[in-house]
Amino acid sequence: MCLLVGVVLALDLCQRPGAPAPASAELSAVSVVPDLGHLQVAAKGEIPMPVGMAAAHASALLPMPANHAAAMTVFWFSGDRESGPNVQIAASQYLRATQRWTAARFVVNRFVAGAQLGYGLRRLGNPVAWMDGSGRVNLFVVATGWGGWAASRVLHLRQSSPGNGLAELAFEPVRVLPLSWLWNTSFLVRNAPLPLADGGMVLPVHFELGVKYPTALRFDSNGGYQGMVRLSQRPYMLQPSLVVQSPLRWLAYMRDERPKGKIGVAQTKDGGQHWSDLPDLVLDNPDAAVAGLGLAAGQMLLAHNSSLASRGTLDLSASRDGRNWFLIQTLEKGGFDDEFSYPAMVWFEGSLWVSYTVDRQRIAWQRLTAATSGAKP
Repeated sequence: MCLLVGVVLALDLCQRPGAPAPASAELSAVSVVPDLGHLQVAAKGEIPMPVGMAAAHASALLPMPANHAAAMTVFWFSGDRESGPNVQIAASQYLRATQRWTAARFVVNRFVAGAQLGYGLRRLGNPVAWMDGSGRVNLFVVATGWGGWAASRVLHLRQSSPGNGLAELAFEPVRVLPLSWLWNTSFLVRNAPLPLADGGMVLPVHFELGVKYPTALRFDSNGGYQGMVRLSQRPYMLQPSLVVQSPLRWLAYMRDERPKGKIGVAQTKDGGQHWSDLPDLVLDNPDAAVAGLGLAAGQMLLAHNSSLASRGTLDLSASRDGRNWFLIQTLEKGGFDDEFSYPAMVWFEGSLWVSYTVDRQRIAWQRLTAATSGAKP
C-alpha cells in the first residue's frame, strides 16, 4: 500500500505544472485618476433573488464589453440554505438601457455539472468570474463530493452558449483543477482574479484542511492552467485578495481565522514568482473576507468588516502605499448580529461597483462615483 501511494503521489506531482515564471500585471483602465476621498453613492439596492430561494452568499462581479446590452454581470450561490441540496449558481445582469438588474436566473446546476463531469457533486459555492481572451465567460466554483467545505475542489467551467446574454448563458465543466495530490481536495476559491498584460490572469485560492494557507494560480489567455505558488507561510490565512501596485509589484490581503485577528498581508516584487509575508495591517479582521482593488500607482481600495467580533459594519478604505489605510466611508452599518459580508469590487466605466451578502439571505450592491484629480495614472 505504501508503494502504491508513493507511485500515485509521484505520478500526480509529475503531471502538475511547476511554479510559473514572473508575469506583468495589467493596470486598471482608468483614463483619469479618481479622487477616492470623495466617492459618492450614485445608485444602490438589492439584486433580485431567484424565486422561492431563502439564502444567498458570495457574489462576484464581471464587467461586460462596451457593446454589450449589460454593463455588469453578478454571480452568487443561492438555495434554501448554504450547502442545501438545491443550491445553484445564480446570475443577474445590469442592463444599460433600463439601468436595472434583470430577474435572477440559475446558470450552473450541480446535477447537470456532475453528469457532465462523470461523478456527483454535493455542494456548489463561491463563484468567481473571468472573461478570457476569446470573450468567453469562465467560472471557478467551489464544489464538493464528500465531506464539508474543507473537502472542496475548485471546478473550472467555461461558457458553452454562443452568447453571454443572461437568457442564453450556459456553462460546461472544463475540469477540476489539479491542485492537491489528495484528490485535489481542500482548495477553495473566493476572490476576483488579477488580470495580466498578456491576457491571462492570476486566481487567488486557499487551502484549508487542518491548516490554512493562501496560494495563487496562473492561467493563460485561453484559461489554461500553468501553475501555482504559495503566498504566505502563516497557517491561519485564507481567502487572499490580490491588489496591483505596479506591473511586477503586487499585494495580497488575507482573512485571518484567529480570534482578534488583523488583515494579513503578503507581497511579491517579481510578478508573482516569489512571495513574502509582511506585518499585519492595523485593521481588525473578524475572521471575514476582504476585497482589495488597485486602480493606479498610489490608488488602492479595500472593502472590509471593521468590527472585531462582528460582520455588522462594512467599511471602504483607501491607501497610497498599501500599508496605511484611511476610511472613505461606511458602506453598511447594523447591529452586532447583522451581517454585511464577502464584498466584491470592480472599477468600471468611471464607477466603483460593490456587491456583498446581507444576512446570508440577499445580495446588495452599490455604485459609487468620484470627482477626478485630472492626473494620469
